[in-house]
Amino acid sequence: MGSTESPGIKGIELSKPASTTALGSMRSQGVSFAIVRGYRSTSTVDPNLAANVANAWAAGMAHVDVYHTPSFSSGNPARQVNALVNYLKVNNVKYGQMWLNIEGPGAYWGDDTAANADFIAELFNEMRSNGVHLGIRTSASQWEPIAGSWTGGSAYPLWYKQTDSKQTFDDFTPFGGWTKPNIKTYDEGELAGVGVERLWYLRPQQIPRIAPPTRSRHGRTATADRGRPPGG
Repeated sequence: MGSTESPGIKGIELSKPASTTALGSMRSQGVSFAIVRGYRSTSTVDPNLAANVANAWAAGMAHVDVYHTPSFSSGNPARQVNALVNYLKVNNVKYGQMWLNIEGPGAYWGDDTAANADFIAELFNEMRSNGVHLGIRTSASQWEPIAGSWTGGSAYPLWYKQTDSKQTFDDFTPFGGWTKPNIKTYDEGELAGVGVERLWYLRPQQIPRIAPPTRSRHGRTATADRGRPPGG
């Protein structure tokens, strides 16, 4: 899996079972953080969550986060958030940040962007009420068909996807109120025998701001966590 190397921190997105041995092999290849699937679009907690997080820490990862994929059709965003938060507490799962996965227009979301945005805002509110350090996983091709021009997520760190094998944010174009990203999925495939997305993180002081489109930014609802590293 080729890539253009740049200064920064390499990580993985993990949605498949992974042993400590496999994760240790990734660690030896320069991977230092993992973001593990916690909640699925089927409105259920991932059964591999606790083991994957524990194995990532045991393998020597410096940071381990989780991500939540909500189900619009299942309704009740508070219940969906609390299902994951309570699971993490009951199982003593140590994690740093929770990324809300806003993807799958048409497949996982309705056609009404205003209704989708209201649902996302309720997810934000419930996560904040639980003391969750929140980030958003989305891209322009996903966010805009789902939430339209709503900018209510732009207070939070952004993880976007552009599988060009380049560890750089030079390809990023502002959308949804975001003027700079925090994490990029730059490639995907197998690593140490496990299917993963390969991630790249640049410390905030190194990230250039990009001028946003000339539209107003409505709906910004919360203080940003922009300075936090993955899992920090």
